[in-house]
Amino acid sequence: MNPTLEIFSQGEEIVTGQTVDTNAAWLAQQAVQMGFTVTRHTAVGDNLNDLIELLREIARRADCCICTGGLGPTSDDLTAEAVARAFGLTLEFDEIAFAQIKRFFDNRNRPMPESNRKQAMLPEGSERIDNEWGTAPGFSLKHGRCWFAFIPGVPFEMRHLFLEKIRPTLASCFSLQPGRLVTIRTVGIGESDIQQRIATIAIPAQVQLGFRAGIDDVQTKLLFPYGYSETAMALLVSSIIEQLGNAVFGIDGLSEAAGDLVAVIDRLMQAGKHTLTVIETASQGLLAAKCIGMPWLLGTLFDRSLDRLAQRFAVPAHHDDLMATAKEIADAMKKSGGGDFALVQLYTGDDDTFHDKDQPIVLYNVLLTEDGFYQSTQTVAGPIKRKQNQAALLALDLLRRYLQHKEI
Repeated sequence: MNPTLEIFSQGEEIVTGQTVDTNAAWLAQQAVQMGFTVTRHTAVGDNLNDLIELLREIARRADCCICTGGLGPTSDDLTAEAVARAFGLTLEFDEIAFAQIKRFFDNRNRPMPESNRKQAMLPEGSERIDNEWGTAPGFSLKHGRCWFAFIPGVPFEMRHLFLEKIRPTLASCFSLQPGRLVTIRTVGIGESDIQQRIATIAIPAQVQLGFRAGIDDVQTKLLFPYGYSETAMALLVSSIIEQLGNAVFGIDGLSEAAGDLVAVIDRLMQAGKHTLTVIETASQGLLAAKCIGMPWLLGTLFDRSLDRLAQRFAVPAHHDDLMATAKEIADAMKKSGGGDFALVQLYTGDDDTFHDKDQPIVLYNVLLTEDGFYQSTQTVAGPIKRKQNQAALLALDLLRRYLQHKEI
């Protein structure tokens, strides 16, 4: 059985929602990859008694705890004092820690405030964790069954300290058997549809199945235990992909990471040495923003007006047949020297419909390549930002499906 690990975030700004606790999410991913079973994320504000009580609870139930925050120089930074009181320790002045803090200020030609002396007070018996990226040293200690590491809450400092100081210690102190997380990434299909499609597939009891709906994709996650058969793993993943079909654009965890939708398209476009021009309507420039810096994107044009677009490319505006108009615009754009591929996006509805979260719009996407026209039609609803984002993703996904499968 894998050792258990808890993540403990300290700070009033976290429990009141002023700061999003990205540290806990990042640390959890790191811990799971190492082979820990992450059992809890807990956040506590700047209350000494609450901190003391939680530390004692964690010491009784967890094998390891990573605590972030509360190591600063001000009166609301209570972590070191809470640790000392929770475990019956005294705070001792660490000369080396103090010298490092003073050097931090000296190197910046700034006087060190007297309050920073507090950061050199560490619980007796703890091991200092040197911090070359800020003023707050971390520290570690073991109490009962639990090994604790206390590090600053500043994300940049926290990540450096974990990767360079804490992770090597964890690897040597614990017997870890990391599982394998395989993530199947899809676009254009929802969580409930995915679950329904794969319902007939028998997921072994030792394999954890989960779903994550993000802004730009939906991820089907399979966590395989240590030592799971590579053949059985590949077979299960293959069965799921077969049920999800062309909605799958990438798989992370079997070999190299696929990345997001744009990363997948970028590799395919550069491998084929293709170029692209785009007409945006519903996505309102977001498609171009998602592809910023991509060498294959020669240009994009945004205009909500079908009549203006038709006039610009000297084609008729078929308001009753947007797909036909999109094809004519794409053809005219490609003939004008606008790249190997032309991608045109049109949609039904006026501005009031587009802004009304209760009114759907219908997207018409056309991709013109050397092989001919490819097209897709989707209905999108929700707030304006969702419509805009979905419009960008679905247009890009038409390009991705062609590049990966040469079919839609």
